[in-house]
Amino acid sequence: QVQLVESGGGLVQPGGSLRLSCVASGGTLDNYAIGWFRQAPGKEREGVSCVSNNGADTYYSDSVKGRFSISRDNAKNTVWLQMNSLRPEDTGVWFCAPARLFGYGCYAVNRNAWGQGTQVTVSS
Repeated sequence: QVQLVESGGGLVQPGGSLRLSCVASGGTLDNYAIGWFRQAPGKEREGVSCVSNNGADTYYSDSVKGRFSISRDNAKNTVWLQMNSLRPEDTGVWFCAPARLFGYGCYAVNRNAWGQGTQVTVSS
């Protein structure tokens, strides 16, 4: 079974940038659309950005559109989320997971299976 490990979070000032990585082990990502999900303090986890299995299709929530960019390299079993112009509201624990991608959103395939996530804190 494919396991995903997130990394790349940290503490950054507003306007700064981070690049999150999602690396797969125990299998390949080729067959999966992958999403990045944010859980802000006191809020439900939400799908922020997703990419189809071949990278041809992407989704961004309105809150990150124009600031974030999702990409993948199946040969490296890795999906990235480039986060620019970060805002305090981007703060939270960020997870990657297999996802279903629609034009109006992306949703985790298994809402009960999550990795450790990576903490992103945007603060001055």
